[in-house]
Amino acid sequence: MAKYLLLKHYRGGPAAVNDVPMEKWTPEEISAHIKYMNDFAARLEESGEFVSGDALAPEGAWVRYDGEGRPPVTDGPFPETKDLIAGWMIIDVDSYERAVELAGELSAAPGAGGKPIHEWLELRPFLHMPPTVTE
Repeated sequence: MAKYLLLKHYRGGPAAVNDVPMEKWTPEEISAHIKYMNDFAARLEESGEFVSGDALAPEGAWVRYDGEGRPPVTDGPFPETKDLIAGWMIIDVDSYERAVELAGELSAAPGAGGKPIHEWLELRPFLHMPPTVTE
């Protein structure tokens, strides 16, 4: 089994086929989209392939260490940022091909007009360190 991160970009990724921003969707369209996402996650939970996932708020800040005894440095929020991660899902699957298959299915979540978004999802494998050899 291998873990993969699926990232949903609200802005910054390649344009979706049904490229109507969510703030222009009706409440019914938003509900249908969320239901699709929840049903998808529930099905993967039943198969043992779902690890975790959630939607993210658009606001946030960058934070970094600024030295011993000093407060962290922050920058942001970035309301007009080019890239915005809308949400994520972690899956644990048997193969890369299965991860691609699930990402493709997830990209068909409904959007404006109830039509599939066909959005691009970023698919990233988790980095696995090689086992430590001990004598």
